[in-house]
Amino acid sequence: MQRLHLHLLSDSTGETLEMIAKAALAQFDGADVVRHFWPMVRSMQHLDRIMGEIAANPGLVLYTLVNPETRERLEKRCVTLGLPSVAALDAVTDALEQQLGVQAKGRPGRQHIMDEAYFARVDAIQFTIAHDDGVNWENWEEADIVLAGVSRCSKTPTSIYLANRGYKVANIPIVVESPPPSMLFSLGRPLVVGLTTSPERLIAVRRNRLLSLNQAPETAYVDNDHVNREVQYARRMFADNGWPVIDVSRRSIEETAAAVINLYNERAAAGGNSDGVKPI
Repeated sequence: MQRLHLHLLSDSTGETLEMIAKAALAQFDGADVVRHFWPMVRSMQHLDRIMGEIAANPGLVLYTLVNPETRERLEKRCVTLGLPSVAALDAVTDALEQQLGVQAKGRPGRQHIMDEAYFARVDAIQFTIAHDDGVNWENWEEADIVLAGVSRCSKTPTSIYLANRGYKVANIPIVVESPPPSMLFSLGRPLVVGLTTSPERLIAVRRNRLLSLNQAPETAYVDNDHVNREVQYARRMFADNGWPVIDVSRRSIEETAAAVINLYNERAAAGGNSDGVKPI
């Protein structure tokens, strides 16, 4: 597979364009791609400087530019250089215009406007950080979601990812020798989700963690019998309380979070205590 230079041009932060490119590239195993990232392209002078770099490293050009003059200049220069260019959001924007019966505003960075949803996400992130690893359990009833699981089950990264999607999340480690606060078993508003994994994977993750901290790699923390008891104890707790369970053994953080969101929305649709779909 030949090397490809992929140029990503955006008149805003470029976060959306990066996600689109990442999702598309995931469909190609072993692709040799060199990504060139050009955010905040809002002037002809800036674009002209970038075109010099594109000419020196020809490849595919993906862009999200709303200014018609800037777009036209880019497209013409790409034609002159014989390079393909793709407006990553045009098809979706055109479809929305047709269905909504109104024209798009054409303003860069509108998805980053500090509206009510933005401040809700900030609030969710602050809440989640303040309620990591069982801290401030007295406020769990204010959470949207509570994640429970043994140590190294991806509770914290999953919580932070969900917080960036607008969910207030608390998480609690399940430890055989230290039962969780009784409040966990009487929560009404939050959706409690159990995260579990295979003992073998858990031991491998924990051993790597110990090695990264230069600690002894052979302790009860990674003992096969002890870890099996931990996992079984947590699973029994999940089952006894009727909590939905997600096995994270072969899931990425994003996949685990997506599964949690599905459970949250299903609960809301069924008339549970969830407030409904949260903003992305």
